[in-house]
Amino acid sequence: MPDSEAWRTDWAEYTHPNTPEDEGEHDGRSDGHDSWSDGGAARGGDRSRGGDRSRGGDGPRGRRGRGRRGHGTGESAGDPQDGGSSHSSRAGKGESQGDPAEQARAICLRLLTGTPRTRKQLADALRKREIPEDVADEVLSRFEEVGLINDSAFADAWVESRHHGRGLARRALARELRTKGVDSALIDEAVAQLDSEQEEATARELVDRKLRATRGLDREKRLRRLAGMLARKGYPEGMALRVVRQALEEEGEDTEGLGDDGF
Repeated sequence: MPDSEAWRTDWAEYTHPNTPEDEGEHDGRSDGHDSWSDGGAARGGDRSRGGDRSRGGDGPRGRRGRGRRGHGTGESAGDPQDGGSSHSSRAGKGESQGDPAEQARAICLRLLTGTPRTRKQLADALRKREIPEDVADEVLSRFEEVGLINDSAFADAWVESRHHGRGLARRALARELRTKGVDSALIDEAVAQLDSEQEEATARELVDRKLRATRGLDREKRLRRLAGMLARKGYPEGMALRVVRQALEEEGEDTEGLGDDGF
């Protein structure tokens, strides 16, 4: 990395990152634990690859693809992830056109197939499909009664999956759950599964995976790169600096005064 690189020194700048996968960061921890957690990300990837093949194919396939988009039947119109409003999509899924409650139930059941979702996620999808609010509330409440919607179980599974699969700390996990509409009390209960010792052990594992890639850099840059990686995953500044200094000391680096002023 060039010496002229401008490093961020305010820890707060690291505490509201994109998720690691959005940044293209691969830490080697994606081992299948969080295969469901992004709510259709894998399917989205399949569509993208399909799109690449279409673009790379011959002329007629490209023309057919453009024709479909021109008629408004592209993915965005009938995407099951957001309850798209395509008439043909509804007809193909067997959703009722006359009864809003039946339509709401069909949308929710389809969205819950294969991946858990929170009540807020489903409510947002129903709102996009212009389901009346009172009808949506009734359907969602019924789904909660029979256990098809369970925000507490969702939060517990999310924490387990994202911590072991991506190495995210409690702060980052709580932030993700808030964006999905989980109640604060349920978030607190879910992230309480992790204690400081578990977080620190995971932080050290993450640093060990990245340590080799920083060899050859000066110690300040190594500290900033490694501690910055932990910050983006939600680890507290003090813990991140301590874990990185310990790892560097074990490699024989002189860490006296290193990170005393943050990074």
